[in-house]
Amino acid sequence: MALPAVAWLVLFMVVPCLIILAYAFLTRGLYGGIENTLTAENFQRVIDPLYAKIFLTSVRIAGLATLLAILIAYPAAYAICLAPKRTQPLLLFFAVLPFWSNYLIRTYAWIVLLNREGLINNLLRWFGYEGEPLALLYSEGAVITGLVYNYLPFVILAIYSSLSRLNGELIEASRDLGASRVRTFFRVTLPLTMPGVAAGGVFVFVLSIGNFVTPALLGGGRFQMIGNLVYDQFLTANDWPFGAALGMVLIAIMIGLLLLQARASARFSGEKQEAANG
Repeated sequence: MALPAVAWLVLFMVVPCLIILAYAFLTRGLYGGIENTLTAENFQRVIDPLYAKIFLTSVRIAGLATLLAILIAYPAAYAICLAPKRTQPLLLFFAVLPFWSNYLIRTYAWIVLLNREGLINNLLRWFGYEGEPLALLYSEGAVITGLVYNYLPFVILAIYSSLSRLNGELIEASRDLGASRVRTFFRVTLPLTMPGVAAGGVFVFVLSIGNFVTPALLGGGRFQMIGNLVYDQFLTANDWPFGAALGMVLIAIMIGLLLLQARASARFSGEKQEAANG
């Protein structure tokens, strides 16, 4: 039964990744293209200070987007869990409603909001602001805002899933033993829902660090991320081997994070089961 799904994954995921990996060890031709000469120079160029700086910038922007997404998503997911059972599906529907529109359309909407003649600056003028329009667009803040907005529903769903499975008797026991609501949250609720937080955070970080559409549109090319660099190598510089090397390093980072998250979740589940048994 699983054979069609496995064949699909192998054909359209594993095989393309192996092709990219093979390209990463080849040489760029004099006028572009690929020469069948094996080399490790492409991976050596990745650690060049120029490209290493872009990697660090990408990690910083993706990390900030992940942190903000978690800080916004956790209260939202918590509020949904506290709502009556009959209204929770409706609230979840509103949380994922942005997914009903195209990613590009959602990103372009932020251009309308953040530009010098956009809604935010017009609202400031309406409230009496008479200075120069705020330069909100084409900034690092605009890129982070776009990433948080586009990936926030994933974090809400991941955290809500953990919160909805939380045993309410543990919270009642904590309150019966004299713990306040705040202490119960930080000592019981938050630790037990960390797998959902970790899953949502890894999801946002992995998608953000490889994103090239949002930095290109909301950053105006001023804040190049690793996804933009890979895009430029393939479609502008025509340096497929170096672009493949950059892509493989990015894939390795993503796989490493996903494996760490899966291992942490499995360890947490094992500890939780041992606590329940003993």
